[in-house]
Amino acid sequence: MVNKLVKTLYVLVCAVLIVQLTGCGTLMYPERRGQKGGRIDAGVAVMDGICLLFFIIPGVIAYAVDFSTGTIYLPGTARGPLDLNDIKQVKFDPKHYTNETIEKIIKEETGYTVKLNQDNMKISRLESIDDMMMRFAEVLPDIKNNRIALSMK
Repeated sequence: MVNKLVKTLYVLVCAVLIVQLTGCGTLMYPERRGQKGGRIDAGVAVMDGICLLFFIIPGVIAYAVDFSTGTIYLPGTARGPLDLNDIKQVKFDPKHYTNETIEKIIKEETGYTVKLNQDNMKISRLESIDDMMMRFAEVLPDIKNNRIALSMK
């Protein structure tokens, strides 16, 4: 009887450890696998931390698994390199447009509403996508939210 109880306890402990070894984020959010970075999901981090409190080794492994698979990060918060394939270039003659008409073009092309008369807005004339990439490289450390690139010809 005691031998059977010990074997059942071994199986139960092994099952719990296996579940914890896979990481909380990996179990709860398998669709997040493959993310490279972003803001950390506090819920997953806390659950991994609870595993760390109860069982040191499985908790550390849970953190390692969640960080390595990317499931600890919130979706859509990663800032990756600018991909030229994702840039939509809109050409127009700036001599015939005002800030209001340019704002309308941006709204129609991207779905985002912008106001070009803001204090923190800087407008630059760009001749090519290479000019845009160099300009982004200059100002990127100062910008927290990049959404729109506009090329004027």
